[in-house]
Amino acid sequence: MKKLTLPFLMILFMMGSCTSVNDPSKENLSLIENYIQAVEDLDYNSMDAVLDDDYLGLGPSFGDSIGKVDAIKNWKTNVENLYEKIEYVRSKNAAISILDGENQGDWISNWAELHITYKDGGDVIIWANSIYQIKDKKIVKSFTFYNEADALQQLGYVFVNPNDL
Repeated sequence: MKKLTLPFLMILFMMGSCTSVNDPSKENLSLIENYIQAVEDLDYNSMDAVLDDDYLGLGPSFGDSIGKVDAIKNWKTNVENLYEKIEYVRSKNAAISILDGENQGDWISNWAELHITYKDGGDVIIWANSIYQIKDKKIVKSFTFYNEADALQQLGYVFVNPNDL
């Protein structure tokens, strides 16, 4: 039997009708709701409290990965210098338990329209999906997806094909 891979996990979440043999934990949903509230409150200390010491964050780009210490350090820097406000609009969570394979465990997926206001006055609206693996009441892994180019264009950046120069 093949291992359950990340693309298959993502397809399950995108279908919108995820079910599980095990009833997803209400505690896990509550944990993610609290984490999202901490993001909206720009409260990196509360974010720190729910991330496992061995946390691994992946995305939004293919090669992006970050551990807990650097993730909290980045959030602190961004809160102090970059973000004025982050608002989750039309935020929805889905829970699933993967019973075997490489991605075994409890997962919560959050889909949201994010409104981000920057301290310099810039604003962006993006669609974002974050998928969180939870173990022992902590977030141990996350995958985050959003269109970075769209956010940059909304901030006024222009992309130029080098072949057109």
